[in-house]
Amino acid sequence: MASLPLLLTACDEAPLPQRQLRSDDCLREVRLDRLKEQIRRCDQVVASFPTNPAPLNERYLLHSLANQPEAACTDIQRARVLAAQARPGSLDPRLMLDLRLRAELCGGPKKPSRP
Repeated sequence: MASLPLLLTACDEAPLPQRQLRSDDCLREVRLDRLKEQIRRCDQVVASFPTNPAPLNERYLLHSLANQPEAACTDIQRARVLAAQARPGSLDPRLMLDLRLRAELCGGPKKPSRP
């Protein structure tokens, strides 16, 4: 009977592996009451995909919902620079339209300047 506790502890489950971040994770399960937490998660997504303009475009929306227009517009400007550096035709046309319209809302130029 002395080995019974040992058997019970040997049955503990290992923690499940964490799912890897995806470039479209910023807007998964958006909840207005948890915007700060979601922006922090999106910060990780942006850092994990530094040449992809899509996470910056998504973080723009989170910053806008959190009433942080300067941060939102900074993200769109950065996203437009990245989009201008991308191979022609490689980005989703809807993303390109989002970037253009959001830049206009921010009062930015119609076309991004190259660095």
